[in-house]
Amino acid sequence: MKDSQKRQTMNKQPSRNRKSVGRFLFYIFIGVFILIVGRFSYISIGKKVQNVNLSRQAQKMYTANETLKAKRGTIYDANGQAIAEDTSVYSIYVVLDKRQVSTSGQKLYATNKEKIATVLAKNLPISRKKVLKILNPSKKNTFQVEFGTAGQNISLMTKQKIQAAHLSGVNFVQQEARLYPNGVFASHLIGLAQSTTNKSGTTKLTGTMGIEQAFNQQLTGTNGSQKIKKDMYGYQLPGTKQKYKKAKNGDNVYTTLDTRLQTLLETEMSSVQSQVHAKSMNAVLMNAKTGAILAATQRPTFNASTKSGLSQIWRDTLVQDAYEPGSTMKIFTLASSINSGNYNGNAMYQSGKYRIGTQTVPDWNTSGWGTITYNKGFALSSNVAMAHLEQQMGAKTWRKYINRFRFLKSTKSGLPGELTGSIAFERPIEQADTAFGQGIQVTVFQMLQALTSVSNNGTMMKPYVISKVVDPNTNKTVKKYSPTEVGKPISATTAKKVRQHMEDVVYKSYGIGSDYKMAGERVAVKTGTAQISNGSGYLNGDNNYLYSVAAMVPASHPKYVMYITMKQPTLGSKTATKLLASIMKPVMARALQEDTQTKQTTSTKMPSVVGQSATSATTKLTKANTQVTTLGTGSKVTRQSVAAGTTLYYDERVFLTTSGAVSMPSLTGWSKGDVVKLAQLEGLKLTVSGDGYVTKQSIKTGTTLSANDTLTVTLKQNK
Repeated sequence: MKDSQKRQTMNKQPSRNRKSVGRFLFYIFIGVFILIVGRFSYISIGKKVQNVNLSRQAQKMYTANETLKAKRGTIYDANGQAIAEDTSVYSIYVVLDKRQVSTSGQKLYATNKEKIATVLAKNLPISRKKVLKILNPSKKNTFQVEFGTAGQNISLMTKQKIQAAHLSGVNFVQQEARLYPNGVFASHLIGLAQSTTNKSGTTKLTGTMGIEQAFNQQLTGTNGSQKIKKDMYGYQLPGTKQKYKKAKNGDNVYTTLDTRLQTLLETEMSSVQSQVHAKSMNAVLMNAKTGAILAATQRPTFNASTKSGLSQIWRDTLVQDAYEPGSTMKIFTLASSINSGNYNGNAMYQSGKYRIGTQTVPDWNTSGWGTITYNKGFALSSNVAMAHLEQQMGAKTWRKYINRFRFLKSTKSGLPGELTGSIAFERPIEQADTAFGQGIQVTVFQMLQALTSVSNNGTMMKPYVISKVVDPNTNKTVKKYSPTEVGKPISATTAKKVRQHMEDVVYKSYGIGSDYKMAGERVAVKTGTAQISNGSGYLNGDNNYLYSVAAMVPASHPKYVMYITMKQPTLGSKTATKLLASIMKPVMARALQEDTQTKQTTSTKMPSVVGQSATSATTKLTKANTQVTTLGTGSKVTRQSVAAGTTLYYDERVFLTTSGAVSMPSLTGWSKGDVVKLAQLEGLKLTVSGDGYVTKQSIKTGTTLSANDTLTVTLKQNK
């Protein structure tokens, strides 16, 4: 009986256990369910997980924020030709990983390394052997390779040539860049804009020198943006609105520079610098009436396209160097003496040496020229004559005129880092020294400004290089720069008398500037030779001088002023006056020629003839009074040397490029500027001798041209 009850109790036990486990699991399930419902309720109401807003996160995942890049403003010359503009450059890389295949089965890696090496060596500054070495790295499983500096900053044209070969695995990365199409072209004055990256990783072009730096705020545009709603595959959702903010391009800056005069000046400066290797040189051509800078350059300089030479000097020496000007300062000493009523040109003085206290003022010819007039002393560039004039005026009067000519003050050019100069003017000998350009430091722009008072009949004009700033978004002129009068230090009568004395430097039998004579024009000139200070005294040696010249043409009513300096050249058997004249005369002659042509021409604009037949384009441009030179044998124009919309000069030479081989044209009668342009277009190495127009050429007419051919031309002045 007891056993039977025990068995019944044992049979009921498993059933109770199963019920307990079932209830336990049921309660766990209910608990988990409540937790899940609670969690989802919390998320749906609060829309947050671990302090992350899910709604905003979803918006980010399915919203594309795109930056619309603003274009940096363009810098133009006086005729609307671009000097500096935005462009794209490219870097090249080659994929080697054989796993890179498209969904359609196309191979995206390098399949023909031999062909790649041949094409890249032809279009990039790298040898075929080196390309192959890079394409076959020692390290296995290399995904991709690059080609160092040779594969960077590739132009669009070069990229297109490489792409035309249809090379598998060759890819390009686009980068924002600044294009300086003229290479060495007022490089320190125009400056540089270089790519910089901020903390957020965004890149932009920033001016680091010259006009690019001075007008960086105006040139820099404002980026726009747009937001697009996308689905999970990246496609824009239909019916959704885009949030769009238009990019505002930077303002365009127009300079007073004349491209043809600037190109010629660069050529002449390079020619002289290659002969004497001066420590520094400056040259500026200026409108004598307005102060507008038409051409300006310095040496050393750099090629803004390639950056070659940039490491030699960063300073814009037109405004950032102060120096003792030497004898060109005598222009202002003479002007001050005449204007203050102290000058008697026919009075006599003893040249050679002049003692002031315990110090001696020497002439460059220490033996002197005997007892001569002050008029003759100026033509001979006598230091003693100027010391006498300073003492006759008195130090107080002379210092007053130094201030009236606005030396020791900024010209307020707006260019970065402009200096004001300095002066030593305590002792009588120091006061006398300044009368012939020692003991006073000036800048090139200060000298140019003071020279306008002589060229412009007493009215002194501020030198300026910017004509206007234009908003390209509205085509409205934001700011206009006009000729600015900054004083009248001397009278018109005094200015005319000074120019007559400057003519004596060139045309009197005893004058020392006969090398500056020009055919058909009277020239007013003052030369200068200054010792170079070492801080405590002056350097010795034949090459330790600063040579300079200030020239005005035509002398009776100047239209142009040119000022050139050359510091510490190695002259050898050459003379400084001949070298400086070889720069001054062709540039002045070209400026006068352009002035005549401008009067003969109307405001004809260059049309766009790209894509037209070479015959019809030539006919059209000939009717516009231009000289047309066609390069190539093709029937259609692929490129024109003058940009569409640019004002055409009378008898200007326009180059039209077509396809096919290019034959050497007859250069007889061509100007140096036109020859330089041809050399640039065809990649020729150019050597020029003489001044004026072409009489001889080393490559015969009709010869097929190749890049890097050497062309030598001889020029002579027309009689």
